[in-house]
Amino acid sequence: MKILFLIFATMLIAPSSVYDFKLKNIDGQDFSLAKYRGKKVLVVNTASKCGFTPQYAELQKLADLYQDKLVVVGFPANNFGQQEPGTAAEIKTFCSKNFGVTFPLSEKVSVKGDDICPLFKYLTEAPNPDFTGEIKWNFEKFLIDENGKLIHRFRSQTTPLSPDLTKYL
Repeated sequence: MKILFLIFATMLIAPSSVYDFKLKNIDGQDFSLAKYRGKKVLVVNTASKCGFTPQYAELQKLADLYQDKLVVVGFPANNFGQQEPGTAAEIKTFCSKNFGVTFPLSEKVSVKGDDICPLFKYLTEAPNPDFTGEIKWNFEKFLIDENGKLIHRFRSQTTPLSPDLTKYL
């Protein structure tokens, strides 16, 4: 009975940082954002057939420019206008071939609705100085500090190399 209580109690504990989530990368392998502890992390919901898709190039440039203190992680999602219809292999090839993406990509996730990925549920509800609530479109950005806490959130229109974002790096 004590074991069942502990399991139930553990399930009720809210995550304290992005490091508490278990994820899968684009190749289906387990990974955790905890491996980036000590660096800032920019979490971005991405799509291959969106007006904001060219931001992949800036995301890669940002990752290269700040590689000593920032990791960009893309999370392909098909929630908006069916703009990410591809398989994991198709997404990976598209990003590499068209934008030279080498930063980490997750498996395709849902970033809103009943099947929202737990990480994105946490990110859209976590306190930050900007705003909370549902993601409005592809390429929203969540800047995580070196301790796994959300520090800023940016809408799709804020480009990766924008001073509005880079001033925090």
